[in-house]
Amino acid sequence: MAKDAVHSPLYRVQVLDRTVGILQVLAEARSSLGPAEIAEQLSLHKSTIHRLLAALERHGYIRKQPGNGRYGLGLKLFELGSRAVAGLNLRESAQPILEHLVIETGETAHLCVMEGGQMVSVAIAESRRTVRTPATVGRRSPLHCTAVGKAILAFLAEPALLAVLKQHPLRKYTGRTLVTRAALVAELARIRTRGYAIDDEELEAGLRCVGAPVRNYSGAVVASMSIAGPAFRLSRSRIPVLAEAVVEAADALSADLGYEAAQKKPRARRAG
Repeated sequence: MAKDAVHSPLYRVQVLDRTVGILQVLAEARSSLGPAEIAEQLSLHKSTIHRLLAALERHGYIRKQPGNGRYGLGLKLFELGSRAVAGLNLRESAQPILEHLVIETGETAHLCVMEGGQMVSVAIAESRRTVRTPATVGRRSPLHCTAVGKAILAFLAEPALLAVLKQHPLRKYTGRTLVTRAALVAELARIRTRGYAIDDEELEAGLRCVGAPVRNYSGAVVASMSIAGPAFRLSRSRIPVLAEAVVEAADALSADLGYEAAQKKPRARRAG
């Protein structure tokens, strides 16, 4: 290759694309790979692969296994990933997504996290409508009778769920509040199946909410997103359509947090 071509911007971009391709192949592999296997998957010449592998190994992004010459990801990537996760600002990442959700649904949107056995609002985007639900950052609400709370409870490991239910009684707020453990556990199973939670006037008469889980890079549910509005607008017939918008918004934030499977999830299932 001519010297000028090697130093051209197009060539540098090509090298970068191939380097990223190697990292992606190694990340998706179930075990370490040899240079020939990597070259085959990327349709590249072995000499090209060897040069790129040497550079990546030198900088610690991949590691070569002693004895068999096969490669896996290096600890440098873990270091960078840890810094990226530590630097994520959940509220800042969520705000534009919440604002888009308001435009799409017309209702106030919330992002909440679980703290001390309650849900705490950490980011909001208010509806432009005259009749809307009050929303403030820092507002606390129960777990068992809110869409944001149930969206998190549904995906807790069983020991963690049982610990929460033991520590926090199922207080009755309206005639629709689920106040028995059996009823709540059955509802959480339905939430896992359809992918979203509903507060059907369970916290406050006349108020309905639809919520969905937000996951981090490891797949753990770390927050939940919801819309809230008067029951006459969030009619039961509209909930499946609104739920799709909420799930897509929650998945978009999950993707921003590094959860790759969020982009491959099926659409929210309609409640039967």
